[in-house]
Amino acid sequence: MPDISKTSEQSLNNILNKLGVKTQEEAAKGNKKTALGQEDFLKLMTTQLQNQDPFAPMDNGDFIAQMAQFSTVTGITEINNNLTSLGSKLEPNRVATAAQFLGHSVLIPGQVASPDDNGEIHGVVDLPLFSNDVGLTFANSNGEIVHSMSLGSHDKGLVGFSWTDIPEEIKKNKTQLTIQAYSGNAEGSDGLNTAVYNKVIAASAPKNSEDVILETKDYGEISAAEAIKFKSNK
Repeated sequence: MPDISKTSEQSLNNILNKLGVKTQEEAAKGNKKTALGQEDFLKLMTTQLQNQDPFAPMDNGDFIAQMAQFSTVTGITEINNNLTSLGSKLEPNRVATAAQFLGHSVLIPGQVASPDDNGEIHGVVDLPLFSNDVGLTFANSNGEIVHSMSLGSHDKGLVGFSWTDIPEEIKKNKTQLTIQAYSGNAEGSDGLNTAVYNKVIAASAPKNSEDVILETKDYGEISAAEAIKFKSNK
């Protein structure tokens, strides 16, 4: 009486040989294939049809399901290829985008500021709640307050400020100043968050990153994503 298990194993090996796939024993001697590609999948399905039992053919539903699976794999591969191609085409646009920042100013969270090309300092105070007296002080590197201003009462949100009558000595030396914002209401607090406009002096689009890097006058290199607003200096 023939050994059914050996007969089944031989049939399986025959199918694998037609596919060009190594048996377990052969695979143990060589490198194993870790994934099937589209060509392997199609060859496997074709061989399966050729070796099916004519008295018990594959169910139509199973066949359609396999075809749908094949179409899905093909579609995903095409999408990946298209996205890769799109990324390479967008690369020059990133460089052009980076170049557009040159000479402009970006609003950066921070407390350091120096006079811009017009001899002015502009920025905002991030007010967490209503205040009847929002104020600012500007101090030099020695901690001496060289200027203060009151912005009056404001609801919560971003409150803009501008210092335009900066002394000539500070403008000439482009002195870096530290800004301290405070709130004068009953629940007031010092150390409110501020952001200042800073000039972009260089920009780049690194190849291994999707980001645009901006080099600013007072804050060095920052990500373009860190900028709150952009302003033309023209």
